[in-house]
Amino acid sequence: MKAIIFAGGTGTRLWPLSRKKNPKQFGKIVNEQTMLQIAVNKLFPDFTWNDIYISTGAQYKEVVAKQLPLLPKANVIVEPAMKDVGPAVGLVTALFMRLYQSEPFLLLWGSDHLVKNEDIFRKAIRDAEKIIKKNPNKIIFIGQQPRFASQNLGYIEFEQKLKKIGEISVHQFKGFQYRPHLSTAEKFLKSGRHTWNLGYFVTTPQFLWNLFKTFAPALFDKLKQISASYKTKHYEQILNKIYPAIDKISFDEAILEKMDPKYGYVLSVDIGWSDIGAWEALKEALQTRPEDNVTQGNVLLKESQDNLVYNHEDKKLIVGIDLENLLVVNTKDVLLVTKKESVPKIKKLVESFEGTEHENLT
Repeated sequence: MKAIIFAGGTGTRLWPLSRKKNPKQFGKIVNEQTMLQIAVNKLFPDFTWNDIYISTGAQYKEVVAKQLPLLPKANVIVEPAMKDVGPAVGLVTALFMRLYQSEPFLLLWGSDHLVKNEDIFRKAIRDAEKIIKKNPNKIIFIGQQPRFASQNLGYIEFEQKLKKIGEISVHQFKGFQYRPHLSTAEKFLKSGRHTWNLGYFVTTPQFLWNLFKTFAPALFDKLKQISASYKTKHYEQILNKIYPAIDKISFDEAILEKMDPKYGYVLSVDIGWSDIGAWEALKEALQTRPEDNVTQGNVLLKESQDNLVYNHEDKKLIVGIDLENLLVVNTKDVLLVTKKESVPKIKKLVESFEGTEHENLT
């Protein structure tokens, strides 16, 4: 089986630590490894370097090579322009049709995810691979059992249990819901028939290729031209001409929302997953209790609770007294202070910098 990690986002929700020139997946946010390195390392020993591919933007090709020196250069799939998840998955599928069209492959959307229970994660992948080898015209969604009623995540709904592989149950896929209202999320949490949608799934290139052909014919025609040129001297020229002309569309909208649910299976497991692409999610991932302070760098907090303080300028000490429910991030050129519930406003703020004197800070 092959694994593809998508690492092309700009990470504005983790600003000012994450910038266009150095997005979050290439930063050391949790420990001394970058998020990309953490994402790759959790695949071993079940995968070798030859089995792992990284899909990223052209501007990040060199940083991927620097952070993953053992990854074959040919295993970096470059997107000439950012065209959302649908075209990105389509490009990988188009190339894999020339390489491993009937071999199961694992797609991991997000190189900024934290997985604490790596043994369970790898077992779920192995189980999904076994199912796909016997059922190549299926797609297996791997979801995280919900820990709380999140309004910021997507959910996968599943139906009856089809079978059990060891301790992992395989369910029939039913549908998706993206970022529900709190009351709906609370119902999902209690139902026992919903799991967080991680963007992790296992299928075959051939099956996915057929879905693109059926449900996204205009996109498929462009992908087919790129696929035909792969491994020829004209590949980069054709890729750079065709891919930027593709319309932006999400993978869910292009394919998954149109697919007959009977083709999908769901594995809902507790892999200790967290999406640390936003500050509030990072705190939830690293805290033991909600009232805990989470800090990094030279920080001293007194009589304070439920704060996230990141200091990336260790020459200066950040001192907080009687603080509660705050986010403080200190970098060499920006000091951000906000309430945790105001974190969603960060993305809009950064977008407003375009064309202004602050554009260099994005």
